[in-house]
Amino acid sequence: MGIHLFDAPYWTLEPFFGVQNAFLRINKETILFTWAAMFFLFLVCIACRFFFSRSVIIKNIILAFFQFFIDLTTQTLNFFSEKHCIFVLTLFIFIFTCNILSLIPFLDEPTKDINTTLALGLISFLYVQWVSISIHGLYKYVGDYFKPIFIMFPLNVLGKLASIMSLSVRLFGNIFGGSIISTLYFSALQFSVFAQILGILTGLNFIIIAFFTLFEGFLQAFVFTMLSLTYISLSIHDEGH
Repeated sequence: MGIHLFDAPYWTLEPFFGVQNAFLRINKETILFTWAAMFFLFLVCIACRFFFSRSVIIKNIILAFFQFFIDLTTQTLNFFSEKHCIFVLTLFIFIFTCNILSLIPFLDEPTKDINTTLALGLISFLYVQWVSISIHGLYKYVGDYFKPIFIMFPLNVLGKLASIMSLSVRLFGNIFGGSIISTLYFSALQFSVFAQILGILTGLNFIIIAFFTLFEGFLQAFVFTMLSLTYISLSIHDEGH
């Protein structure tokens, strides 16, 4: 029997194919939380657009934020590229929003699901390959896999594919680990009123939230973005130099 739509944490395609396989199951919460993150970003964009011309402080903050990524792109690539800057900026904003989504009641981080981070890693990988092909051409792109000698082809392919795991597993591991620690901490507080009061008075609750949600979320989003930008730079310039 198939899994009902709202009776389990998965949407499944198993009844359509007549087989039972975990690959055909879609995590319902991950999809809903991802759409919640996109809806939240939509509201933030509307708010920024509204206050941009009405508040000097908000305007300066927005401009400084964009200027930071413009400078980061220029320093990494040795020139400014609008499309690359927009790509890494979009990556950072989306990943950071997903990482801190648990601050909103009843929501959780989509990035603590390996499928989400793997999808982000694939997006970054495919973009880098597209940049390399568009700049150097398909012939040189394929030829680089056979350098320095042709028997290195399998290792070069694995080296390229390893970037997907490097990006996705790092993001997943840190966000999932932080989520587990935070959950265990606040679950332990439920058994003691004294511990709850102590956590509030000492600020330990805030420290846990600030570190494992805000700081960790920002750091991992920035690391993912910086690595993607570095891969773009390597694909543009000669990797041998």
